[in-house]
Amino acid sequence: MKSKVYFTKEITSESLIKIYNALNRELKGKVAVKISTGEPGGHNFLNPKLIAPLVNKLNGTIVECLTAYGGKRSNPKEHWQAIRDHGFYDIAPCMIMDEFGDMEISVENGKHLQGKNIVGKGLSEFDSMLMLSHFKGHQMGGFGGALKNMSIGVASARGKAWIHSVGRTDSPAKCWNYIEDQDGFLESMAEACRGVVSFMKPENMAYVSVANNLSIDCDCNPNPKKPEMADIGIFASLDPVALDKCCYDTIINSTDPGKASLINRMEKQHAIVTVLEAERLGLGSTDYEVINI
Repeated sequence: MKSKVYFTKEITSESLIKIYNALNRELKGKVAVKISTGEPGGHNFLNPKLIAPLVNKLNGTIVECLTAYGGKRSNPKEHWQAIRDHGFYDIAPCMIMDEFGDMEISVENGKHLQGKNIVGKGLSEFDSMLMLSHFKGHQMGGFGGALKNMSIGVASARGKAWIHSVGRTDSPAKCWNYIEDQDGFLESMAEACRGVVSFMKPENMAYVSVANNLSIDCDCNPNPKKPEMADIGIFASLDPVALDKCCYDTIINSTDPGKASLINRMEKQHAIVTVLEAERLGLGSTDYEVINI
């Protein structure tokens, strides 16, 4: 059977709840809501007012991890300040999952990460997780969606280094010496996703992606380029592979002339490799159907 991807053009708090409800999955227990809190200076991250009703409906805790690059979210003090300044602290409980350490979780059938992913220790406190992603371009991954949010996003600072270096170092200071293997990096992100899904269990996860503010740059960029495409809408699925593939295909097939730079970014960085490797690892299917709500 084809995986189901739900879609609405309407980007509102009400439609976020509506599309989550369409998934017909109750996230039980203590719920983590993984977002990008955005690098200070940037402004394309998900609006707290947009996501607040859904986060509160789930009694969710907004979760993040420290970055591996030298931005202002690489240490807890400045990261907490960004969380406050960007308005997320005002809408829900928040956690920097690796503020007090990290932990290794296992990865099966991977090519690069030597059987392990390194994630924020706080992940162990949660029973279920919503990957609430902002779909947009990314300077290294080509695009950032559910799979990137689940891999780089859930990885601790050491885990990010481990993924970026394709399993060669867990040192944030050294990982940027090992970035020549682009496809290996993309495959490593898929492996990291496999670790997170195995740890949390597929039945305890759901995925929602908001395709707005479609810059070619990620929310981790303090000076992202202005979006050239118009906002598209909200996508949701229980299959992260289908979800990212659907978002990717929607960009490719769009009639919006502003898509050219984003497509160039995705193709130049081989972005689809992450999706295809995640499919190989059994995280979902690129065969999907879109259900409009």
